Amino acid sequence: MSIRSDVLNWLYEGVEDLKTAEQLFKLERYAHACFHAQQAAEKALKAVIMAKLRKLARGHDLVELYSQVEHLLKLPCADELAELSSFYVQARYPNAGLTRPSMEISRRQAGRALGIARRVVDAVEAALKAEEGT
Repeated sequence: MSIRSDVLNWLYEGVEDLKTAEQLFKLERYAHACFHAQQAAEKALKAVIMAKLRKLARGHDLVELYSQVEHLLKLPCADELAELSSFYVQARYPNAGLTRPSMEISRRQAGRALGIARRVVDAVEAALKAEEGT
């Protein structure tokens, strides 16, 4: 079965966000790396929702997005999604949990965010490849 182009577009953009997050991490721009890591996971989850459930997913809560496909996709980092999800707002806006996210989000936090996002993207890519082979 061939994967629809719109699904591949969402996954491609998620992979691009992950690459951006990795570059920002190297530049020590940890808050921005966390935001792009969250975006990578969000877009990957939306791709798998579109592919498997044939619907357009809305929202930014990674836990909620994953709940729609957890019966179809097992993530090794499912219990870490809430942590990554928080960076959608917290990494971008002053006083949304942190006074100055660009100064307060640490290298360790960004490293964890990247690791979670990488595991989500890898799992989605594997699931979509397996679906393409059917």
